Amino acid sequence: MIQRFITKSLLETISYFPVTGIVGPRQVGKTTLAKFLMQKIGKDSVYLDLENPMDLAKLSDPILFFNRNQDKCIVLDEIQLAPELFPILRSMVDAKKVPARYIILGSASPELIRDSSETLAGRIAYEELTPFNITELANEKDIYSHWFTGGFPDAFLAPDNSLSKKWLSNYIQTYIQRDLPMLGLNIDPKLIRKLWTMIAHLHAGILNMSNLSKSLEISSTTIKKYLNFLENAFLIRQLYPYAVNVKKRLVKAPKIYIRDSGILHNLLNIPEFDSLESNPILGASWEGYAIEQISQKLDIDTSCYFYRTHEGAECDLVLVKGGKALIAIEIKYTSSPKISRGLNQSFKDINAGQNFIITPNTDDYYIREDIRVCSLITFLNNYLP
Repeated sequence: MIQRFITKSLLETISYFPVTGIVGPRQVGKTTLAKFLMQKIGKDSVYLDLENPMDLAKLSDPILFFNRNQDKCIVLDEIQLAPELFPILRSMVDAKKVPARYIILGSASPELIRDSSETLAGRIAYEELTPFNITELANEKDIYSHWFTGGFPDAFLAPDNSLSKKWLSNYIQTYIQRDLPMLGLNIDPKLIRKLWTMIAHLHAGILNMSNLSKSLEISSTTIKKYLNFLENAFLIRQLYPYAVNVKKRLVKAPKIYIRDSGILHNLLNIPEFDSLESNPILGASWEGYAIEQISQKLDIDTSCYFYRTHEGAECDLVLVKGGKALIAIEIKYTSSPKISRGLNQSFKDINAGQNFIITPNTDDYYIREDIRVCSLITFLNNYLP
């Protein structure tokens, strides 16, 4: 088992909260991690997969089952399939409020987050499990393989590129036809496939809701609803602009990204890394990959933004904590970065504590006294706020 970096945090959470929720996209490794945690928490555990009819039958009388196992940690996988359990879990916790009573796993959805956060308020803490982060794979493949294949375990660990592509294609198809409807997004599979592919072509670009609406022939309000759903399912990311100076004419629309780079490349029919290097999406793909790797490792109090003015000043990522810009980052696919006039102006406007240019693989050095150049892995291991 590849050690996940959230394991320590999860064990701390389980040791304090009665209910711990592990959320993330399907097939990201939540079940594997939960079964590992069951061996570490210091009490007997019982695991139920709510997609398994035999396990679901055990909950035909959930109050009886929970009372009979009240001294154990009960792990409930795919909890979104049984939202009626949330008020029962609350009553169980209120009757006996001790740590590590329940671990719930779910493919996040607006319904899942709303029901559990309202019903279990003050009793539950959430942790997001993402696809593999590059820092978790020190003894595995290099950064270029991880970037191209993405971080889903079955795709990344496939024995060859052909099987990885096949897994990703099947994952996308299954998510569209089965998983998204199960989560509550009941729309034509052809439409959601088209939307997902259009987002891939827009990857790292400014979101134009009007253009999407015209292309799909549905209202902007409906598009926004679908995008928010996909974001809550951890499939896409909307990165919002950082407003630092009200006198500047700032871009106000978000940028949009496919979160997993392997899914991005599969949606765009890019068969191998050599093809990516000659594809116009190369720079945007690298930008999205770097942003995702950084975002996965930030603490809950640090937020991500981008910066862009109508005059051409632009910065790919701004890390903000307590309303203050801590780090401004430009992401470049090059081994010899240069400081453009627009980037220089962005760094001045943002006035962050530190400025970085991040590349795939360069030495760690100052290109100017206030701008540091380093590789993505160096940044993740040494300079995260």
